[in-house]
Order: sequence, then C-alpha cells, then structure tokens
Amino acid sequence: MTVTPVVIVGAGPVGLLLAVELGRARVPVVVVERLADPMTESRAGQLSTLTAELLHERGLHALLAEAGHEPRAHFAGLGFDLSGLDSAYRGNWKVPQYRTEAVLGEHARRRGVTVLRGHELTGLTAGSDHVVCQFRGPTGRQRLKAGFVVGCDGSGSTVRRLWDFPVSATAATRELLRADVTGLRIRDRRFERRPAGLAVAATRAGVTRVMVHVAGQPVTARAGRPEFGEVVRAWAAVTGEDLSGGTPVWLDAFDNSRGQVGAYRRGRVLLAGDAAHWHLPIGGQALNVGLQDAVNLGWKLAAAVHSWAAPGLLDSYHDERHPVAARVLDHVTAQETLLLGGAEVEPLRAILAELVGLRPVRDHLAETAANLSDRCGPPGPPPIGRRATNLRLRTDSGPLPMAGTEPVIVRLSSGADSPHRTTVRTVHATYDGAPPLEATALLLRPDGYVAWAGDDEEGLEQAIEKLLWVEGRKGNARL
Repeated sequence: MTVTPVVIVGAGPVGLLLAVELGRARVPVVVVERLADPMTESRAGQLSTLTAELLHERGLHALLAEAGHEPRAHFAGLGFDLSGLDSAYRGNWKVPQYRTEAVLGEHARRRGVTVLRGHELTGLTAGSDHVVCQFRGPTGRQRLKAGFVVGCDGSGSTVRRLWDFPVSATAATRELLRADVTGLRIRDRRFERRPAGLAVAATRAGVTRVMVHVAGQPVTARAGRPEFGEVVRAWAAVTGEDLSGGTPVWLDAFDNSRGQVGAYRRGRVLLAGDAAHWHLPIGGQALNVGLQDAVNLGWKLAAAVHSWAAPGLLDSYHDERHPVAARVLDHVTAQETLLLGGAEVEPLRAILAELVGLRPVRDHLAETAANLSDRCGPPGPPPIGRRATNLRLRTDSGPLPMAGTEPVIVRLSSGADSPHRTTVRTVHATYDGAPPLEATALLLRPDGYVAWAGDDEEGLEQAIEKLLWVEGRKGNARL
C-alpha cells in the first residue's frame, strides 16, 4: 500500500492549484482523477481580480498573458465598471478552463506532484493517524494511505458522500442549456430577458457561446449532456433564431441546485471548491471561490504536515472560507431571481438599476465581484485581515513577494530585529501606500494576508503563536 502525506481527489483547477501550493511547501502529493484524459472544454472561463493576483504571485504569468481582459462585471445582468479597483489586475480575465487546468497541471508536475488519471475513488477508511483511500484504476483495485485527504471532486463529490459530510442543500427548480458553437452569425446578447426566458450569446475567436433558459420548463433528469437539437429548440423558443446551421463544440446543461457543507473539515478529510459549495454559475464565482479555497488551505495543510501548525490553524480554513461561500450563495440566489424571474421582478430590477448608478453601490459591487472585499484572520482595524498587496511594500531588491510558504515578519522601521524570535523569517521593507500606516511591524501569512500589525513585541508574539507551534516546531496537538 502506497503511503503519502496528502491525497487530493480531483484534477480540476482547484485540486491542481492546491497540489501546486503543497508542492511549493515541499509536501509530497498524489492527485487522483476519475477521468483518463485532461479536460478539453472551455467551461468556467472567468478569473476574478483576486484570483489573477494570486496566480501572478505564484508565477503563472503566461496564463494571464493569454487571457482576454474584460473591465466590467454584472449583477443579475446589470453592468458596472471594475477599472477603479485598487489592483494591478483589476477586471475579469477570460481564459478557457482547459487552459487553466493545463497550466496548473504543468506547474504541479514541476513541483513533483504525482497525478494518477483513470482512478475512481471507491472507499475511505479512517485510521488513528491516517485515511486509507480505495481506488479502482486501470490495473485494478489500489489503496493509498494518506495523512490527509482533500476532496476537490466537484458538486457531486464522492469524498463528501463517502465521508458523510453534513450538507444543507436546495433541489433544482430551473435548468439552463449551454453550448459552444462554430459557424454561427448571430448578434451578441448580454443577459437578454425575454417573455419566453433568458438568452445569452457572445462570439470570440469564431466560437459562439450561447446560454438559454426556457421559462416554466421543468428540470430534465439527465444521464449525460443534452443533444444539440435540444439547444436549437430552446433557443428558437426564446429568441426565434435558428442555430441548426452551427457545429457544436461543447454542450452542457446545468441547474439552480445549490448547497454547502456544514464543515469544510472532518478530521483528516477536507473539502474545497464545488465539493464544499455549489450553485448556479452566475458571475463566474464558483471557479474563483474554489481557487481561493485552495490558496487558503494550501499553506495551512502544509503546516500540519510539517508539524509547525498551531493548534486550530487547520480548522481556521473552515472558519475563513465557509462565510465567503455562504455570501456568494446569497448573491447568486438573488441574481437568479432577478435574471430568471418573470414580469414580477421588473420593478425590483428598475430600482436596482438606479442603485447601481450610485458610486458607493457600484464600488461595493465591484469589490465583491472581484473578491477583494473578503477578509481573513483575526478581527482588527485595517490592514489586519486584508491582503498586503495594496500596501506597496518594498525591500531593497524590489516589491515584497506575497506568495511565501511560511509566515514572515515585515519590519517597517530601521533597527535591530528582536532576538527572541528566530524561527520566523524577518524582512525589512518600506511602505509606499496611503493613508499612513500606524505600525512598525507586520506579520504576513503565506497567502499574503496581514495577520497582525502594530508596534509592540508582545502583540507580535501572540499573533505568531496563533499560526505556529512555538516549541521548536515539534509535535502538533489536536490534529
């Protein structure tokens, strides 16, 4: 039986980015994937501002360079500008999911990650300090003994089912059809509400993405993807246009079922991405929240494997990420009502359109869509709980790197380092931001969030002890 510190189930973007994070922290990882070949479909193709920042900090510049930039977002089809955001990656970045997976997969391999394709998870068994994973693979049944297992295997997660995670879910009541089609010449439609339903169309590089909802049509029980003829009929019913002359490249059906697990961690098994939270794909949030789950979890799981995590650090993954997804679920549900509802929602849409015209509302929606309004860590005044990107921290060699693998102390004043803390790396930097920062030192988490800011060494000590196992980094209680 093969033994590995971490098994990740699912080689989608979330699982692969988590593998990259663990690989960066020198944690051996095995990723197992049910599909024999990499995915070749466009699927979720929008990266938010925060996601673009995180990918840039991890050296995935080539992926962002090939992405199309869109400076706007929407709430239930009501557009607003993202160009005022305080980020070098303001806006949305359009790149097909298969490219995101391919680039992340290559980075994972460079970090020594093992990816086993064609392996289907069939069982999970708890041990005293491990989990045994049973798989059915190309050569028969196999077992992996893991210190931790992370389910990144989508909304129908096998890990979630086998480990009996508690779930709060709402069944589907509406369905949408989606297709990428070549050979079409139809006008773009941006969330066009019509008496018979909703129609969306956009053409890029000769491929037209269409999405359609037929009002009042029941959800179809499906064993696979829809036929192109079904998309053609639905589009004709809503718009009166004929798509039959096009050639389908990809077909998909999705519904408005939604849910979230009550706990992102149960012992040595954790969930991330759609395995932990799922909803109607409005606004591109599902992929982005999942990728951000991976970044939040990666360094904490690495700390647990390396036995330097403070008690409770791994549980903070749930504490920080569960509220973020819960908020997204609320936003998506509201947008679903406003987009797919009938004439009764028109007065509400008219009022919302007026509100979006107000600068504070527009700025609030922009920060939310960009995922920049989320905070992590202990309560406290800014910059505590915020990412340090906007602080414009510079060292003698240039901008302070944001993507480490362990916490770092940033000293903002000249002078000798405090001698009592030798296990945490210290760097000296200058602050070029505004307003003035009332702190002489910062404690940065590996994901770039400020865990503490101040000028007293005792406060810094206490903040460090919430992240690190202090006694020489040996032993790790309450895993």
